[in-house]
This record gives sequence, C-alpha cells and structure tokens, in this order.
Amino acid sequence: MLKSRYKGQDKSVHKRTAKIGVLLTNLGTPDAPEPVALKRYLREFLSDPRVVEIPKLVWWLILHGIILRVRPKKSAKLYQSIWTDEGSPLLVFMRRIREKVAKKLSLEQQSEVVLDIAMRYGSPAISDALTRFQKQGVDKFIILPLYPQYGGPTTASTFDAVTQTISKWRWIPSIHFISGYHNHPLYINALVNSVQAHIATHGKPDKLLLSYHGMPKHFLDNGDPYYCFCHQTTQLVVAQLGLHENDFITTFQSRFGKAEWLTPYTDQTLEELAKQGCKHVAIISPAFSVDCLETLEELEEENREIFIEAGGEQYHYIPALNDSEDHISLISNIIEQYL
Repeated sequence: MLKSRYKGQDKSVHKRTAKIGVLLTNLGTPDAPEPVALKRYLREFLSDPRVVEIPKLVWWLILHGIILRVRPKKSAKLYQSIWTDEGSPLLVFMRRIREKVAKKLSLEQQSEVVLDIAMRYGSPAISDALTRFQKQGVDKFIILPLYPQYGGPTTASTFDAVTQTISKWRWIPSIHFISGYHNHPLYINALVNSVQAHIATHGKPDKLLLSYHGMPKHFLDNGDPYYCFCHQTTQLVVAQLGLHENDFITTFQSRFGKAEWLTPYTDQTLEELAKQGCKHVAIISPAFSVDCLETLEELEEENREIFIEAGGEQYHYIPALNDSEDHISLISNIIEQYL
C-alpha cells in the first residue's frame, strides 16, 4: 500500500459525526507572576504587528534592547498584587464562564457541541484549542472573542491567530467569527444592571466614568472603529440609566509609550475632577469583559490613589461582568444564534 504523504491529517472525514466547536477567547495572561513568565508573555504580545505599528526592525531593537530587559520585573510585581490561589484572575474567570455557559446551554448532554476557551497570547493557546477541535471532528467553528468593542489590536489579532492556524490545514471547516457586540441589548442591560446595583449600595456618584482600554490615536486616524464603538456603548448605557451630560464621562486608560493615545486619559481626568471639587466617583470599564491587571491593579489601586491624593473622597470601581448571571446570559444568547 502507498503511504500518505499528508501526515497528521484525519483521512476519515466521511466517517465523522458533524460537530460544532465554540471557542471563547480573551487577551491573555502570563503563566506565573514572575519575571521569566512575564518576559515570555510580553515578547509574544508586543511582537504582534496589530498591537505595535512601528517598523519591524526599529521595534525589534526597542523591544529586545530595552523593554524586555526592564518591563518584565516591573510587571511581575503588579501581577503579584492581583494573583489568586487559583492563578491569574483572567484565566480563573474564563474557566468559570466556560463552565456556566456549558450549563446554561446544556452542552454536557450534547455530544455534537464542544466548548473551549483560549488566549490570544500565552496559554491556553488558540492554536491548541483549534487543533483539539480538529481531532474531535469539529466541522464548524464559532469564535467569540470577549471584546465587546471591535479593535484591531484585540479582535482582528484574534482573527489572525485563528486563520494562521487553519491556513495550514488541508480541510477548512466553516467558521463564524463574531467581531463584536458593543450594542447588544443584553450587554447594555448587563452594564446598566451592574451600575444600578452599585448605586443602590453606595449612592449616586458625582461623576460616573466609563473607562475603556486605550489605543494609539493613529489607529483611529487609519480607520479603526474602536473609538466610535466605545462611545456608542456609553451612549446606550447612560440613556438607559437616564443620566444627564454632566453625570458621566468617557475616558481611556492603559496607554503605553510616548505617542498620543485616545483621549481623555482616565488617570488625568480623575486628578482634574478631584482638583475641581468632585468628591465621589464611580468607574466602570465596559471594554473589559473579565477583570484583569488593567482593572484590578490599574483602576482599583493606581487610579484610586490618584483621585484620593488629588482631593477626592469616595472612589469606587464597579467590577467587570465576569461570571455574573447577566454575562452568562449574554454570551449564551450570542452563541445560540450560530448553533
């Protein structure tokens, strides 16, 4: 008999039972809050041309000559401040979401649907998850990146990772790639409910900040719609809350480097509000579906300190949707549309 030259390919496609693979993805996390793990994670993250749009050679020299020699140690200390007994909060919540969505959709009783999670950077890797789907006979992929507002460095980068993996396969399955849900009614309702629950406990703040992850301004100038989607989310949320223009403000956090990023900046806004006499703020970050370093350390700790030191008195961070019932209902609803 002639041996197949195509090693690793399942040649029994005609014997398979049709299956659907649902993959929930997020940005990623280091394997441990240690410099070595951070260096590995940051190298992968900051080497993505979707994340850093600087000429490749110039950026390689900056990344390897400066950033990866300095930043891992600093970042490790920040991760240590949020790390839990179960591991990275981001990964912990993603695992809980997978379990609850599977239960919500009764997937334990459905052998034809496989649900998994993956990270764009670090582990569990997208390529590994897709390969597991392939080995299980999945012939239809539903990819749901948990980024409500589409952005090139997040959603598009996830698409890149998916296509880079399956482009090497001989047989390509059907793919439904969900590029965002910034105006989904259940998403808006979930945000509104979380704000209302907070106000019921802590009272109405002088100002509600809706702080989204930042992005270099030239991304917007070159056509990335993320900034517009963020403002659309804000308008839908505040309209449902019945807030007036002076009750809220949309800001952007987590900037990096010296280039101009989307404004106004969250940290500077908090400082200015406190100096202007604002005593009570509440802050929510709609772009983050799950709490992570940028919310638990940057918003909960760093920005609180900025506001209080500038004269503010009450500062409250409203947690991400995480594995809340509202969030599970939203994710399940999106998935059901494609099952």
